[in-house]
Amino acid sequence: MSRHRDFRNLNINDELDDDALSDGGEYDISPEDEARLVDALDQVRNIVGDEGESGISDADLRDVLWDAHFDVHSTVNWAFDEKERRKQAKERKAAREREKAQKKAGALPSHMTKSNVASAATSRAGSPVGSPMKVAKKAVGASDKASGASTSRRGAGTDQRQLDMAAMNLGPTDEPEGPPEEAPKMSFAREKLLEEAKKALEESGDKKAVSLVVIGHVDAGKSTLMGRLMYDLGKMDEKTRTANERSSSKIGKSSFSWAWGLDGTVEERERGMTMDIALQTLTTPRRQITILDAPGHKDFIPNMISGASQADCALLVVDASTGEFEAGFDRGGQTREHLVLVRSLGVSQVVVAINKLDMVQWDQDRYEHICELLRPFLIHSGFHPSKTKFVPVAAMQGINLVHRTGENGNMLRQWYKGPTLVDLLDELEPPAREIAAPLRIPIANVFKGQGSSSGVSGRICAGVVQVGEKLQILPGDETAVVKQIFVEEEPVPWAASGSNVTVYLTGVDPVNLNIGNVLCPPDQPVPLATTFTARIIVFDIQVPITSGASVELFHHSRDVPATVTKLLATIDRASGESVKKNPRVLTKGIAAEVQLSLRSTATAGSSIARPIPLEPFAVNKDMGRVLIRRGGETIAAGVVLEIFG
Repeated sequence: MSRHRDFRNLNINDELDDDALSDGGEYDISPEDEARLVDALDQVRNIVGDEGESGISDADLRDVLWDAHFDVHSTVNWAFDEKERRKQAKERKAAREREKAQKKAGALPSHMTKSNVASAATSRAGSPVGSPMKVAKKAVGASDKASGASTSRRGAGTDQRQLDMAAMNLGPTDEPEGPPEEAPKMSFAREKLLEEAKKALEESGDKKAVSLVVIGHVDAGKSTLMGRLMYDLGKMDEKTRTANERSSSKIGKSSFSWAWGLDGTVEERERGMTMDIALQTLTTPRRQITILDAPGHKDFIPNMISGASQADCALLVVDASTGEFEAGFDRGGQTREHLVLVRSLGVSQVVVAINKLDMVQWDQDRYEHICELLRPFLIHSGFHPSKTKFVPVAAMQGINLVHRTGENGNMLRQWYKGPTLVDLLDELEPPAREIAAPLRIPIANVFKGQGSSSGVSGRICAGVVQVGEKLQILPGDETAVVKQIFVEEEPVPWAASGSNVTVYLTGVDPVNLNIGNVLCPPDQPVPLATTFTARIIVFDIQVPITSGASVELFHHSRDVPATVTKLLATIDRASGESVKKNPRVLTKGIAAEVQLSLRSTATAGSSIARPIPLEPFAVNKDMGRVLIRRGGETIAAGVVLEIFG
């Protein structure tokens, strides 16, 4: 999972809430909160390292976790910042000691005063991150010493203004500014980088990388299945499993203990449901799989779309319990909608895990009945039968995930002799990678990086990116330099199309990084569009689509208001030929060409439609797919044909 919380999930009131602490910085804690605290502390330690490695004590981490309401992500951010602050403090102390040694030896130049040396050391080390009041006091104190007015003041008003301005780093200062952070250098020329990428793909052999989105109706057991699979494959250690089991039991949610391996936020654990995309990696004998665990509740469909847009393949989890499969598969259920969505976003391979068969005593008839209902719907949705596989599982017991040996698997072995879930995942084929195309990285997440850098994550749709490369951020006129690249939480010098990456950028203000922005080369920018034509397929809708209809347009992790401005023609789905020009309405099952325009928003008295990064499907398949929703329902999906600007 991502180590940092998305900016969009931060609550400033929670961040500034001091009521949790009692006098003296101590607090009373219940047994339930103690269990949550211990579990959160274990998660933080797994990321930042033990006390010897990080230099931060358990007591400090417990205090921050308590103040942050057990928020692991913000505590990790604090720990990294605190580590950096301590490093800077050591550098300043070392500078002062060097100054004393030079002065004692008579080697200090006459123009270098003690205050100048200390100021230069502070500038080299970087401004310490502390409370505004502490920074203000240091600034005012330095000003008093420089003027020789340590006891006399011009007045309370002047002092307060100085204090306020220093707290916001707005006051005048005689301290020289430190040198800007040096941008890393690129290691490869573009031609050499492409050769390296092609060579790496060839040398990977059978150990290919593939990304997998886990979809399905709410409470089908998606997170539980993936948590158990992580444990069976050795991705989750016994310590974490025990901590999750103990902590979930103490809050009355013991059945969700396996799901806690992916549902890491306090709100997800308290509500017992996945709300945002959880990222993990698994290794099978022939595949390196990036797991994107998507939420199943209909309220979080935008998050599910964001995850599906980063995936190559899909794992559909359905609940075999009596009545539960029907609830997800009938009209309005997320089983249907999720399948339609992932296929519309370019996913062509799906593994169907029929879960909770232990709840129906491994009834073979129930399994085959579900398969018979799903097969024609999968074909109708565009999945080829050869790329659709079914497997019976029991996630809670771990049966037929990696193996089906033992007493618990006896009933299944009586009638099922096929592959396990891992066997099927091991056979997934990644699509062709567009390495030579211009770089395109749609931003799916934005978070705080270490030091002055900002972090973004997403899937590389095309091209290759390397450390030191200068990128443009669109929409906007900002540029940034790639400081670090992480793939599966490991630093790499470069990454190619198809990789789910975390990129740390320098030289850009975080306010200019937004979910839905696209990173691209300055000399090969992605086009920006407010009006375009698209070829769409209308889904099973009750209200027809008419000219002028207001809709929501989804493109990767971005959703914007739009209008269907023109219905250009209906299309024969078999031949692709135009059937009728300028139809009045579009009903379910129809393929059509339409013109879409982003809806204007009133800003400062003028109507402005902000463009979004798009490319025709013929140029870039991943950048040329769109989804259309209305009233909380997905009504159509299609591909971009032409952009008008």
